[in-house]
Amino acid sequence: MAFVKKEHPAKSVVKGFLTGGSMVVMSYPLEYCKTQMQLQSKTNPEFTNMADCFKKTFNKHGFSGLYKGASVRIFGAGAQQMFRWGAYTNISNLFRDEKGKISVIGNTLSGLGAGVVEAVCAVTPVETIKTRVNDDMRRGTGNYRGSGDAIVKILKSEGPLGLYRGALPTILKQACNQAVRMPLQLQFFTMISFGDESKKKSPIYNGIAGAMAGVGSVFLTQPQDCVKSRMQGEQAKELYKGTLDCAMKMFRNEGITVFFAGSVPRSIQMAANVGLTFAIYPMIGQLLDKVWP
Repeated sequence: MAFVKKEHPAKSVVKGFLTGGSMVVMSYPLEYCKTQMQLQSKTNPEFTNMADCFKKTFNKHGFSGLYKGASVRIFGAGAQQMFRWGAYTNISNLFRDEKGKISVIGNTLSGLGAGVVEAVCAVTPVETIKTRVNDDMRRGTGNYRGSGDAIVKILKSEGPLGLYRGALPTILKQACNQAVRMPLQLQFFTMISFGDESKKKSPIYNGIAGAMAGVGSVFLTQPQDCVKSRMQGEQAKELYKGTLDCAMKMFRNEGITVFFAGSVPRSIQMAANVGLTFAIYPMIGQLLDKVWP
């Protein structure tokens, strides 16, 4: 990234955590609608599009319904960004030359490593809780009162591994996401800034480049995301033997298009999320530099 520099590892961790929490507060309703679109049956859909999902959820549950499961996601996103930027900064330092420059291959490998770390340490358990709470509300089964209640009940009934349902597609998705986004963001930034080094800490330029990279990565990772959402649903344990079985049944029962369900809302969500991430991270970095040089 244009704004990433060699610094104390703990500083990258703090910046990442603050970035993730701020980003989710602003974009969670889009993520909620995306998840609902993926969980619904393709043959008998409850929602026609993202706007319909937003409207029906608001009418039935109020504004708070759009933030169902958000508490764990806010904390989880902070942890996710903490692991992502901490891992990316430290791995990319191995590939940077004496001037801090990094090659496209080095950037891709650094993003790949960061994606694996964030998937294992934060994304999988957080996404499992969020998806199951949302699925429970959609079905009206009333199994969980909220994210905290879901964590306790899942641990009691399924143990720690219950939080890692759908781990494989999540790791594949996050690894591909960051392997694509990190170099893409840098390339888009270079294009729109015309190589002007003075703009490398600009939230606007970095945010726009991040949004473009986010949309570009969606179509490479959407199938993994759809399988992940199914694997983390409330009935997944009864319906599927594993990740491959889930993917095969989705294909046989609903066709190839099922793997791209929710692509439009996810593209919008990723443009917002990734754009905000790349805009907020350097802003927090500038503020933190004043108290932690």
